[in-house]
Amino acid sequence: MKAVRVDEFGGPEVLKLEEIETPVPKDDEVLIKVRYAGVLPVDWKIRQGKAGKRNFPYTPGIAASGIIEQVGKDVVGFKIGDAVFGRTKRGAYKEKAAIPMTALNHKPVNLSFEQAATIIAGAETAWKALFTQGDLKAGQRVLIHAAAGGVGHYAVQLAKWKGAEVIGTASTDNQSFLKELGVDQGIDYKKQRFEEEVAAVDLVIDLIGGETQDRSWEIIKPGGKLVSLVGIRNPQAATDHLVTGIDNQDSPTLSDLDQLAELMANGTIKTEIEKVYPLEKVREAMMQSETGHGRGRILLKVTAD
Repeated sequence: MKAVRVDEFGGPEVLKLEEIETPVPKDDEVLIKVRYAGVLPVDWKIRQGKAGKRNFPYTPGIAASGIIEQVGKDVVGFKIGDAVFGRTKRGAYKEKAAIPMTALNHKPVNLSFEQAATIIAGAETAWKALFTQGDLKAGQRVLIHAAAGGVGHYAVQLAKWKGAEVIGTASTDNQSFLKELGVDQGIDYKKQRFEEEVAAVDLVIDLIGGETQDRSWEIIKPGGKLVSLVGIRNPQAATDHLVTGIDNQDSPTLSDLDQLAELMANGTIKTEIEKVYPLEKVREAMMQSETGHGRGRILLKVTAD
């Protein structure tokens, strides 16, 4: 089968499309024919040697959607032919991938394989930041940084679904997109300083870190929270402002993901896909992700529908 392989840390040039042996699923795993794989920031950070350790060669990618072709002997609740999405530690940028049944969900009939591939580390990440760790409730105010991005655009919609007041930061070009998503207040970070435009929020979702995180503490109500996907770089700042800083680590449950998939399938939550690349264009796909600027998600189309 075809697979993207990495033999050493480096730039996009280390990504190579090769023929490898089809993986054999473990007793608690299924083997899926991958339709789409998500291209995520963590994928190129790992490739650059900036996130975690890897034994070479390896195949990048953790998020995939597809159809089950084999099931391990201990697998329950899934069968050959089921349409699914899930998270794999054995690589998703390849034609067939092994996924543990504990990291697998059925794909709703009305949800496309493209949409399903955006849930893991996309819609899922927004869910856990807002609800699993942010404990966002109806009537509260939330500020979402990078609100037009691959995680942010889900966070906006989920927060509105929950009944929160939503403020989002994005570039000039994405302000109309924020309105389409339903933000109550859009802030153009190229022209405005968000701390001069908003105050007394219950929750900040930080997808940027650095100076943006530093400037966020002062706008949170005492007792409020900041949930960061890039780490808390100054825990003392949270203490000084009488708020809680949370490094986003916990994962939603499989039932949470089922509910999220249904919200996407029935159109309550819409998916913005910036671009879909064929597997052989993996270098271009990662380069696009590495820019850090864009709208929505980037996918690889691995096998034909």
